[in-house]
Amino acid sequence: MSRICQIEIDDSGLPTPTPEIEQERRVAVFDLLEDNSFALAARDGQTAPAGPFVMNLSIRDRRLVIALADEGGAGVGEIILSLGPFRQVVKDYYQICGSYFDAVKRLPPSQIEAIDMARRGIHNEGARILQERLEGKAEMDIDTARRLFPLVCVLHFGG
Repeated sequence: MSRICQIEIDDSGLPTPTPEIEQERRVAVFDLLEDNSFALAARDGQTAPAGPFVMNLSIRDRRLVIALADEGGAGVGEIILSLGPFRQVVKDYYQICGSYFDAVKRLPPSQIEAIDMARRGIHNEGARILQERLEGKAEMDIDTARRLFPLVCVLHFGG
């Protein structure tokens, strides 16, 4: 099965996320584990390891590290991505999330809906960049990328 069965986030050494961002993270992990599609790409003429995968996300040397293992814990691969291409979309995502969280507390539903639409647009852009950066390394559907993007944001914020 080409999917993620467990996800771990190594956020040691990063600033503590706000309660709102922590909630976004919990929802993203829950949704990701409920339904996802993730497969490693075959490389150098070798067959790609099959899932399900345990995924560990971390920051190392200012890069996003996606370490993958099988269900037994044996490492099957590691993908390292520069954070640079994510910088602007992560910044935009945090700004719009801040506006959304403030709006929920004090604005009428019609205004909240407009901000939420903008938030979804930025979220989709982040997912698209994630898919592009993983091209040739791993394949995932857009919904999986959308669920992984907030987790990348949490790590990028402190990385």
